[in-house]
Amino acid sequence: MPDAANAFCPNPDCKDHGLRNMGNIGTRGKYGKDKAKTLLHCRTCGLRFAETQSTAFFGLHLPDDTMRQIVHHAAEGVSDRGTARLVGCDKDTVNRVILRAGEHCAVVLSNLLISLRLTEAQLDELWTFVKKRNVLTLRKRIANQGRSGSGPRLTPPHA
Repeated sequence: MPDAANAFCPNPDCKDHGLRNMGNIGTRGKYGKDKAKTLLHCRTCGLRFAETQSTAFFGLHLPDDTMRQIVHHAAEGVSDRGTARLVGCDKDTVNRVILRAGEHCAVVLSNLLISLRLTEAQLDELWTFVKKRNVLTLRKRIANQGRSGSGPRLTPPHA
């Protein structure tokens, strides 16, 4: 999970809001089950907040490692039920974690795209490039399926 050096003040009224590595974030102790999570505070405005405040895991009551495993399995294409069996939790919990992580990724990506200040035409060109690259990758994969290796043949076939 994040540490105090990479954290930022989530208070929109604070003059250091959103700024990282400014030295304004300190620790205020531990909280939660087994006192495993860190409570942070902003030295500028005095706001106390959870170390997971601006992450996809904020408010979830699973161990951090379990949530990482769930996201990893989802990224690898493992089914929800399969992931639930592998990490030892309910499939509805797996669905909640995946949904939360997906929503967080959408917000982060949206903010990143906005900060690039691209025009609609530039975004359209970028999307076309991404689609074309995916199509070419798929075509290469289909073409290589008949071969008995992974990659192009480096030597000519034996006669």
